[in-house]
Amino acid sequence: MGDIKKPKKKYSNPSHPWQKTRIDEERVLMKEYGLKNKKEIWKAVAQLKRFTSQAKKLTGLFSAQADIEKKQLIDKVTSYGLLSDNAKLSEILTLTTRDLLERRFQTVLVRKEVARTMGQARQFIVHKHVVLNGKKTNVPSVLVKKLDESNITFADNSAYIDDQHPERSVKAEPAGPATESEVKA
Repeated sequence: MGDIKKPKKKYSNPSHPWQKTRIDEERVLMKEYGLKNKKEIWKAVAQLKRFTSQAKKLTGLFSAQADIEKKQLIDKVTSYGLLSDNAKLSEILTLTTRDLLERRFQTVLVRKEVARTMGQARQFIVHKHVVLNGKKTNVPSVLVKKLDESNITFADNSAYIDDQHPERSVKAEPAGPATESEVKA
């Protein structure tokens, strides 16, 4: 059964603890995506395995219920923006861990230029300065759906809601030819 106070972990450790190539790949992913620890990578790998195992299981089935489940799985994966709208079930097998890490809330904040760095994005989320779809969340690993991506804003009570705040991400202005008044100044 399990105890409510001790939830089941959502990942599995690597089969062998000392594989240099895996450790190096994980180190690169941790730095690139600003992850707290390797458990976050393992959770993404586990989520990807759930998608691929379900796709493999459904590939061999040809019933009405299997067709419904195939459509539901494809809809779920496309809603996260991992596949295109007219994707096939076999395309789920081509997904990588990087694809899943790109859809994390923390990564989406940086890609949308709400935060300058992954660390800053993580801090915004953990300190509840950012609102996703009208709700405050303090979990950087939440997968953001494509529809919800446009609903990311700063919280009303956050100091960062002001555009002039020094920690806000500032988009670079286009470098055009200088005017005469700028040259004299």
